[in-house]
Amino acid sequence: MTEVGVIHARFQVLHLKQMEYILAAKMRCKKLYIGVSHPDIVNFAASSNLDAHGVTKRDNPMTYIERYQMLLATLQEFRVKREEFEIIPFPISTPDLLEQYAPLEGVYYMSLMTTWDEERLRILQSLGLKTEVIWERDAREIGVTSSDIKEMIAAGNADWKSKVPKSVSEFVVSRGIEERIRELHYVS
Repeated sequence: MTEVGVIHARFQVLHLKQMEYILAAKMRCKKLYIGVSHPDIVNFAASSNLDAHGVTKRDNPMTYIERYQMLLATLQEFRVKREEFEIIPFPISTPDLLEQYAPLEGVYYMSLMTTWDEERLRILQSLGLKTEVIWERDAREIGVTSSDIKEMIAAGNADWKSKVPKSVSEFVVSRGIEERIRELHYVS
């Protein structure tokens, strides 16, 4: 078991597959830093053509602080001890700034399923960071995605709640994020 691990994702809306990734990484380290990529889509907008979801408000309806609070509630739901994780901004689109936010001595855990995942791995390796691929899966094995969740919410399909941790569905509904997603998806 390593001392420090780091993962990252947009978490726009956190779903069960992402929780699987978080927990798999946590099992490998004593302290896990959970990076929220694109903490601000204006200042940290996508800089790669492969990063198709890091630009628009429609793809990024939640603020950084909302994602922070959602992650915190979900990790508590899954009984991860608070002293064993931190939630940090993770500007993957501006790699030169990563050292300002993330611990350089950590092992950067990745799940590879798309060409964007492979590019993010190359970015981390080009910075001299230690990386470890937790699993490599074919795109057909991805399962549910945050985009799927947002589409379900926008369409009024209540089944989205079965694809996310209970704390996430409660958070999204109680904070009006569900309605925000509907508005963003139906704006012409």
